[in-house]
This record gives sequence, structure tokens and C-alpha cells, in this order.
Amino acid sequence: MADLFFFGTLRHTPLLELVLGRSGDALNALSAKLPGHGVYQVAGQPFPAIEERQGATAEGVLVQDLSPADLDALNFYEGGFGYALKPVTVQLADGGSAGAEVYFPEPGLWQTEEPWDLAAWVDEWGALSLRAAEEVMAYHGRMSAEEVARSFPSIRRRAAAWLAGQARPGDGVHDLSRDVIVHNHNRAYLNFFAMEEMDLQFRRYDGSMSPVMNRACSMAGHAAVVLPYDPVRDQVLLVEQFRAPPFMMGDAHPWMWEPVAGVIDPGETAEETARREAVEEAGVTVLHLEPVARGYPSSGALAEFIHIFIGIADLSDVSGGGGVAGEGEDIRSRTLSYEEMMEGIDAQTYQDMPLVTAALWLSRHRERLRAEHS
Repeated sequence: MADLFFFGTLRHTPLLELVLGRSGDALNALSAKLPGHGVYQVAGQPFPAIEERQGATAEGVLVQDLSPADLDALNFYEGGFGYALKPVTVQLADGGSAGAEVYFPEPGLWQTEEPWDLAAWVDEWGALSLRAAEEVMAYHGRMSAEEVARSFPSIRRRAAAWLAGQARPGDGVHDLSRDVIVHNHNRAYLNFFAMEEMDLQFRRYDGSMSPVMNRACSMAGHAAVVLPYDPVRDQVLLVEQFRAPPFMMGDAHPWMWEPVAGVIDPGETAEETARREAVEEAGVTVLHLEPVARGYPSSGALAEFIHIFIGIADLSDVSGGGGVAGEGEDIRSRTLSYEEMMEGIDAQTYQDMPLVTAALWLSRHRERLRAEHS
């Protein structure tokens, strides 16, 4: 049996319960402190790290008598992020002391900032971390901790997208607690994207429940799409890049002309993503965003929710772009007249549906935009 001192996110009981797969009421947990150590926010990450600091004291919880299965689950959850157990002596609330182990990061792994606050973390990141941990722990025993850790940024994005979906209002007609029954949920594949499948029933229009059906989808998350438009010059900017899915479908033309697009990171708005991606992919500074549409581009197969914008810009001043090399992007851009783009739309030259959507919206609002920005 093992005794562990938790100083960070696993002090949040719902997260610890999820990782261990059992109730916190069954745990032998005590409030404890680790003198000579502090808990600090990791720069650019939604979690803390513990460091030796003279005069500091790390608040936490000591959980005793953890089983080998508990330890295996905890090592899986923490092990992919460069954390390893080390022995310490903690102080208990009654004035006594106890031996324990703590997950310490590899030296120099993280750059830390201000002291970390558990309550503030729960408010901002608690729900997202719980959703992300569900996906992580679904692969316990199927993948290594390191393999899952490589996919953790996209896991967080999917968790943020799921929470955003939960926050959107329902249709006022269906009650999902009664009108959809999930019999089995299988997370089948994990990488940058994920594949999930469910055995489920839904309520039919005659009031009966459907037969149990197996359905699967590709889990992508949320994305922002922006078509840069210069109303003064009446020009748009498109980007072209190789797209593997059309190639895998056997398409003879897998290099696609598209608007600028990118996945929305947790804590980032769709508008912020659109502006960031315009600079990264096309070297364009967006001056103003016009919302076009938001929704699912292929609701029968793809769990992706996209936000489409027209980005008002000065296309005489385009510099940089080309994508992020570290993400495998190789992008070129082209500026063309509005009329030339619409000729391509009418000729069905373009295969990217968000581009078609943005172009058709622009055709309805172009005169207003030109008048407003002349």
C-alpha cells in the first residue's frame, strides 16, 4: 500500500475520484502540509508544479493506503507529463508527521510563475479537467502514459468544445435525459483527432424509442474559419495546403483552396483564434470580424463545431504567414478579386464547404461592407 501527498489538481476530490475510479468517501485522506516547498502556476499551462522554496509551505492532502491498482492509475495520469514519485515527510493537522510520496516534476521541466490557487483553478479549469480526464483514463491499460500525453492538447480542446456544447440551449422539445439512452460508450482511437462510438437509442417522432444502434464519429472539437476580405480593393485572400482526408478518400486534387482556419484552444474565443490564425497562416492582420455562421459542417460523421467569419483586412499589406512548421503546415496564399472568387464558386471549382458558405454570405453583404469601410 502507498501513501501519497497531493498538492495540485488532484486535491480536487472529483478529479481524484475519476482517476482512481472510486468514491473519495472510501479514501483515507488527511489534510497535510509540506514545509520548505511551494506550489506554483506553470507558465502557459492549466496546472501547477511543486518546488523546493525556503520559507514556503505546500498545502495539500495526504491519502493513505492506496492500492497497487490506485497507484497504477495515478502513475498513468501523471506519468506522461514528466512527474515521478519521491519520498517526503509531511506535517499533519494534529501536529504529527507522516511519510509520503509526492509527484515531483523533472528538474527544469517547467517554468513557474505566481503561487497557485486551488479555488481559482477549480473555477476556471475544474470542469474542463474532469472532462479531459474522462478521455485520458479511457485509454488506461490500452496506451502508455507518454502516448496519451502527446495527445493531451487536443484532448483539452475536445473537452472545451464539449463544455461549450453543453452550455448551448436545447431545442425546448427534447429532454436528453429521457430521449437519448446510451448503452455503451467506447473511445476507440486517440491521436490529434479521436474516434468514439456509442450504442444508443433515440426517441422517434411517434414517441417510441429507436432500436439500439451503433454510431461512430470523428471527434475534432471547435474551429474558427475566417475569409479575409478587403472592401476597399474588393479582394479576398485564400490559402492552399495539402489535406490528407481528401487524399485518403481517393480525391485526385487533395491540395485545397480554403479560408484561413484553425482549432480553438481552451480559454480562447473563436474571434481570437480567427485573428491569430490569419497572422500565422496568411500574414494578415484582421481589422474587424463579421460573423457568418456557426454549426456542424458534417453532422452525420464529424463532431466539429465551426465558427465562420469574414475578416475585414487591408490586403495590400500581407507579410509572413505560411503556417506553423512545427505543426506540419506548408501553406501558400493568393489574393484575388471578389468576382474571380465568385466565378470559382459558380463553377464549383472550390471543394471546401466553409469557403463556399463564407463566399455566399459575402455575396449578400458585400455592398454594405464596401459602404461601411470605403
